[in-house]
Amino acid sequence: MKNLTLYYTAIIAPVLFIIWLSITDRQIWFMIVLLIYAMPYRTFIDGARLVSKKLIKWQDVWKLIIPGRKLEYTRDLYFKE
Repeated sequence: MKNLTLYYTAIIAPVLFIIWLSITDRQIWFMIVLLIYAMPYRTFIDGARLVSKKLIKWQDVWKLIIPGRKLEYTRDLYFKE
């Protein structure tokens, strides 16, 4: 996922759904979707971008779930094309 626009779309689109769930009476679904978004989804999306930029290997994507691990890749994830 080298395209920065596609990456931002992939991380922002689910947030709109999460916001919609938060203003409805579906609190349990809100929590479930929020946890899925925060842990496995963002780890996979960020990992896919880093793998496509050849900064990490697919075997190391699971390590991004460790808190603070994504900080060393912040510039590569969000700003560099």
